[in-house]
Amino acid sequence: MNIAVTGGAGFIGSHLVEELIKDGHNVKIIDNLSSGKKSNVPEKAELIRKDIKEDNLCDEFEDLSTVFHFAANPKVNTFPEDRDKDFEENLGGVKNVVDAVCETHVENLIFASSSAVYGENAEIPTSESSEMNPISMYAATKCGGEHICQVYSKTFNFDLTIVRLANIVGGRNRKGVVYDFLQKIKENPEKLTILGNGKQKKSYLHVSDAVSGIMTAWKSDDVIFNIGSEDAIEVDTIADIISDELEEDPEYEYTGGEKGWKGDVPEMRLSIEKLKAEGWNVKNKSRESVRRAVQNQESDSKGSI
Repeated sequence: MNIAVTGGAGFIGSHLVEELIKDGHNVKIIDNLSSGKKSNVPEKAELIRKDIKEDNLCDEFEDLSTVFHFAANPKVNTFPEDRDKDFEENLGGVKNVVDAVCETHVENLIFASSSAVYGENAEIPTSESSEMNPISMYAATKCGGEHICQVYSKTFNFDLTIVRLANIVGGRNRKGVVYDFLQKIKENPEKLTILGNGKQKKSYLHVSDAVSGIMTAWKSDDVIFNIGSEDAIEVDTIADIISDELEEDPEYEYTGGEKGWKGDVPEMRLSIEKLKAEGWNVKNKSRESVRRAVQNQESDSKGSI
């Protein structure tokens, strides 16, 4: 099968590309390398350096059966300092991708959405039928991306899969709390500044589990799936795990408040029963996922992946 992965040189995308190649597919990566890296690209994958929000993608999508759209703004908190990035990367990118999908008659589109679409007042655990109530611009544009994909899918008759991802951690990741804490403790082993009050409680899933979940969702006839771990842990616990792995004992200091930033969701845990019913098995809970991620990051820093 001929497949393209937008954002395939990035964190989740590159791991997905490896699994697709292992599954016997021909894969081309479309990435502008603004956050992705050439070193993440497997030897058997073709890298096409293009910006999905600006460039026409029809030539790249010719003769494809499936497109995984994973290119997006990788940071959830760039707004309001940057009021354009989420719109350009997340909404402009989606529009270009779905236009090319329908023009070239691609059969399947898989769109990477986010647990952030549910907002802060959703029932815990949160099922796919819960109302979308975003409180950040990142989440709002992910909601918009879902709706754009759904309208195009119904209008132009291609199969659509939407995966709403929890906090995904692991090797090659260069954003998020695990990476942030690792860098901070290495720079200053004596003190660690934690955004908010450290009690934010969320689900963390290792990228290996995330990729297996994405593959399971793609092969299903249903459309929308949550992908996350079955539990949640506090930010303070993440700091404890990282400190333990680095064999350091920093003093924690807090910026205050129940949110780490404007638009942060203090508690998140997804219901994953729908995807488990499709045969997906989660191997790592949140603690194990974070600990493995720290070990992966340390391997990355020493030149191995």
